[in-house]
Amino acid sequence: MPHQPAPNLLSWASEIDEGTITQAARAARLPFVSGHVALMPDAHVGIGATVGSVIPTEGAIIPAAVGVDIGCGMVATETTLTAADLPATLDALMPLVERRIPAGVGKGHEDPSVDRALSELGRPRTELTGKQEATVSRQFGTLGSGNHFVEVCLDERDRVWTVLHSGSRGIGNQLATKHIAGAKNLMRRQAIGLEDPDLAYLVQGSPEFDAYIEDMLWAQRYAMASRARMDRVLVDALFRVVGTGRRVRTINCHHNFTQLEEHHGKRLWITRKGAIKADTGDEGVIPGSMGTRSYIVSGRGNPESYHSCAHGAGRRMSRTRAKRELSASSLKAAMRGRTWNEDRAAALVDEHPEAYKPIDQVMEDQKDLVTVRHTLRQVFNYKG
Repeated sequence: MPHQPAPNLLSWASEIDEGTITQAARAARLPFVSGHVALMPDAHVGIGATVGSVIPTEGAIIPAAVGVDIGCGMVATETTLTAADLPATLDALMPLVERRIPAGVGKGHEDPSVDRALSELGRPRTELTGKQEATVSRQFGTLGSGNHFVEVCLDERDRVWTVLHSGSRGIGNQLATKHIAGAKNLMRRQAIGLEDPDLAYLVQGSPEFDAYIEDMLWAQRYAMASRARMDRVLVDALFRVVGTGRRVRTINCHHNFTQLEEHHGKRLWITRKGAIKADTGDEGVIPGSMGTRSYIVSGRGNPESYHSCAHGAGRRMSRTRAKRELSASSLKAAMRGRTWNEDRAAALVDEHPEAYKPIDQVMEDQKDLVTVRHTLRQVFNYKG
């Protein structure tokens, strides 16, 4: 159940630091925030707006609250395979995934077949340079870096699932960065003072607002279509290794986005920064960290959270602190028994499960927001 750590804040987090509360309170004090800001159980400090927050606004949007990875989210596919169908090791899957789903900062691939998929997405409002056009094509259907990943999991029935986390890659970052800078420039020109410059906003009805909305919606479409493409590639690769299998269903959901919704009798822009939509019956994917569980959920439509829930475990350590305090050897111990990028353990220490909040506590904190349908455990992990 939620508690109120500050005026106009409701928090579902049993573990939350003062810095996170202070940051979220700054957003809640903005004059166009209509109602309280909702903090999910995975809430932690972000840039401008808190990661794991839901911000209802009327007549304005904060580009930095959506963030630079517009449309970042999850896709999961349930298959007909069971644990008994899997080989003793999924080592043969790793090179297929590495080759077909490039990962890492700036990584891409040359695949002319993406042009048809991209043509169905329309165009952003911003006119792209030749270099940006190339980035759009090269990075479509690629993973990215940081906490983006590919997994093969087993649920409580020993049914096999694939799970994938990614966003809008370089082009989403570039479009977001442009509009965030534009919003800050507007604030300066209009002499509007803010507690945090990263809370710079765009007013509905202005040309800047309209341009941002078009670019943002395009980036969301790009991210969702890119995830869908990787999901098809991943599942096909798994079936090739196993020698059989069919898809049962796929869940594809954003957790960095904004959209118009009706809440408490008003049409509001609901910005979910590290949160997923969890209206009654909405299906969602909530990943844990490396070595822990993930969850397939259905929303309970809680009006206090604006029909939202957590998007994952949520960081409890910065990447710098994790690299300083945690070790490759303890990460290897946490990942024992799984197929993963063990040869890169030293580079992945910042994704150590101890750098994140316990996912089981996050799920306990939000029992009034979602119903758990399936609990997944990893058998294969490929990190960006």
